[in-house]
Amino acid sequence: MSESTLLFAPAGVLAISLIAGLFGLLFGSFLNVVIHRLPIMMQRESDNYVAAESDQPLPHTTRYNLVVPRSACPHCKHQITAAENIPVVSWLVLRGKCSNCKAPISARYPAVELLTGVLSALVVWKLGSGWAGLSALFFLYSLIAMTFIDADTQLLPDDLTFPLLWAGLLMNVNGTFVPLQDAVIGAAAGYLALWTIYWLFKLATGKEGMGYGDFKLLAALGAWMGWAMLPTIILLSSVVGAVVGMALIVFAKRGRNNPIPFGPYLAAAGLIALLYGGPLSAFTMNVVHP
Repeated sequence: MSESTLLFAPAGVLAISLIAGLFGLLFGSFLNVVIHRLPIMMQRESDNYVAAESDQPLPHTTRYNLVVPRSACPHCKHQITAAENIPVVSWLVLRGKCSNCKAPISARYPAVELLTGVLSALVVWKLGSGWAGLSALFFLYSLIAMTFIDADTQLLPDDLTFPLLWAGLLMNVNGTFVPLQDAVIGAAAGYLALWTIYWLFKLATGKEGMGYGDFKLLAALGAWMGWAMLPTIILLSSVVGAVVGMALIVFAKRGRNNPIPFGPYLAAAGLIALLYGGPLSAFTMNVVHP
């Protein structure tokens, strides 16, 4: 949508988009908790399982989930108060430091909140505040969580990929985004596409080029947008991944043998495809069949 169109848009659309942006800021704070805690929860569960199988005492017995314990400074254990947990604002007021011990607070926390807020407003602006727009917010929040978890740990948790896949199929029972048949084929084709690439690469090089979580994420994207959008998503994610990968090698001095997670590029491509899939799909088809 052009800038001139935005300036003359109905006040109701702007208001709803702004409300979605504010909600996104708040939800971005929760996403920071998910991004930080979910990998720890998975590791604790794995440790306890291994210990139980070996008849050893469980190493983790205290409750640890997305709610308990309360958020605290990792350095001095100062519990974060409500006033210190206002999205973006608190980080700016505290000047990026803990109020108690003055240890630095990563700028990524407000960045995730701001990103979630801006993209929430964009999603509602593009898709509206009806069923499609609200379900797309769930789609967006899942992708943001997976992007940062994969960047940190090179893992795409089943706790996020599977719900996203099933939600895509359910959203399309009545054809919210694509007919259900296209969604089912898209889920299967998305998984098989990267699964095939994975095994061809492994047979050719003896190395694993990507993780199984990438298969599941592309299957989820296929469930939301159908099989016809998969070439666009794969092409777009590959181009973005190649550009970012080369930039990391050149500017960040990252070695060519260091693994680069593919999930963030799939997630970015999936969101772009959901919002601008029509023109992009037509462009992709022109590239493939000029």
